[in-house]
Amino acid sequence: MLLDAYRKTQSRTASPRATEHRLLSEITSEMIEARTMGLSGAALMPPLHRNRQVWSVLSALCGAPENQLPATLRASIMSLALWVGRYTSQVVNGSESLDALIEVNTTVMEGLAVEHPA
Repeated sequence: MLLDAYRKTQSRTASPRATEHRLLSEITSEMIEARTMGLSGAALMPPLHRNRQVWSVLSALCGAPENQLPATLRASIMSLALWVGRYTSQVVNGSESLDALIEVNTTVMEGLAVEHPA
């Protein structure tokens, strides 16, 4: 369901990179707001669940045979998605903070914002 919504949104934007950047930006802002509010545990689930969903979609897209990203980049994205899933569980149980998730999303957004020659 989220994958279909992602693809619909993607088809209405200038580029997949712009869609990915926008989604990560929205979710990262939600996580920053949650951190600022001092939320923890189950109160963090809305932004964490959304973040996990987006990373799951990115991983699925990287696994698609028609994906034209370099194999090493696809593998890295899929690896990050697995890490996001595991780390999110640690944030929910209180053994880790949101900081690393925010940092990963921010780093990926910076990469998406860089213009690449066609």
